[in-house]
Amino acid sequence: MIRIAVCPVGLLQANCYLAWNETSMRGFLVDPGGQSGKLERFIEDHGVTVEAILLTHGHFDHIGAAEKLREKMGVPVFAGALEQPVLSDPLLNLSGVYTMKPFTLRADRLLADQEELSLAGCHIRVLHTPGHSEGGVCYELPEEGILFSGDTLFEGSYGRIDGPDGDPEAMFRSLARLFRELPGEMTVLPGHGGATTILEESEHNPALWELREREYI
Repeated sequence: MIRIAVCPVGLLQANCYLAWNETSMRGFLVDPGGQSGKLERFIEDHGVTVEAILLTHGHFDHIGAAEKLREKMGVPVFAGALEQPVLSDPLLNLSGVYTMKPFTLRADRLLADQEELSLAGCHIRVLHTPGHSEGGVCYELPEEGILFSGDTLFEGSYGRIDGPDGDPEAMFRSLARLFRELPGEMTVLPGHGGATTILEESEHNPALWELREREYI
């Protein structure tokens, strides 16, 4: 059985998730956005051996602690196939805008849409969901009924599309895809804020007006 714990970190209190197999106590980290020391203690407190770091996208508030944790734990960093330009540019990853110390990051492995992973005995499917950033992805755990949605889908909202790599058209297509392809009972764990479900958002999210206007749903 997979267990999940959340630890909000950094300036924008981005959700960093620790997911692990209850039997083996091996797991993975999603979006370590900052405060590496806090996250090290968080992982140690749960007694988990981390196998990999998964990034939903490359903005500073989701990647700020990735380099230090990668060095500390000796694990690879995964990101979407089109996200390396964002990771590599302080203006695109916004560390050059919002922090005093701009930084970059290089992923160890870039993941394609529909690519499947096995980490800690957990089956993970990669969904390319551009809009908030060009190479943004969501991570679906189909057997667990869980989606790590990053800054694509929030409870009652969706990711900003006014950034340097934002794309309104792509965002609404990505949201329509999630509502169309995923089961309503799937739990959504977003990059900020509280958990929700696909059904709840497909019925009440403010994006619905745009999706219907564009005839995406």
